[in-house]
Amino acid sequence: MFARQTGWPRCWLMTDERMGDRLWEAIDRLPIGDGAVVVRHYHLPPAERALLAERVAEICRRRGLLLSVAKDAELARRSSAKLVHHPEAVVDDLPFSRPVHDLAQAARARAEGAALVFVSPVHETRSHPDSKPLSREMAKKIVRTAGCPAIALGGMDARKFARAQKDGFYGWAAIDAWIRT
Repeated sequence: MFARQTGWPRCWLMTDERMGDRLWEAIDRLPIGDGAVVVRHYHLPPAERALLAERVAEICRRRGLLLSVAKDAELARRSSAKLVHHPEAVVDDLPFSRPVHDLAQAARARAEGAALVFVSPVHETRSHPDSKPLSREMAKKIVRTAGCPAIALGGMDARKFARAQKDGFYGWAAIDAWIRT
C-alpha cells in the first residue's frame, strides 16, 4: 500500500486509559475488514504499554483489523503495526498519520507525506471538553489541504460520519462511539 492511497479502514478506535476493560468490547465492535485501532495509552509505563500493544495486535490479527501505534515507531514495528500515529519524527519504513487541528498542521502533514490525517475536533467531545469544534467550512478546507485521506475525530459516530463523508472525510474515529451500550 502506498502511503497516500485510499485503502485504509474507515472506522477507527482511538484507545486511552479511561476505557479500562471496555477496550476489549470496543475492539469487538469494530467492523471486520474496515476497522482499525490506534493504541495510544500514553500514560502507561513503557513495558505495560508494550504488553498492551502486543495484546491488541493479536486481537487485530485474529479479527482482520488494522493496528496503529501512537508516537512510538519502534513499538509499532515490534507489534507489526501497519501505521504509526504521530511519530516524533518522520519514519521511512512505515506509513504515518498526523493529528490535524488547523490549516497549518494540514499543510505540514502534506509536506511530510502523511498517509492519513485525523482532523479534530469535528464535534464537541467528552475527551476534550474545552476544545471548540471546527466549523464545517474549516473542516472541509483542512481535508482539502491535507491531500490524503482524512479521518474525522471528535464526537463522531456512524450517523455523523454520513454527513462528514459528504464533506470529503474518508473515515471516522472515536472512543465513546465504540463503548456505548
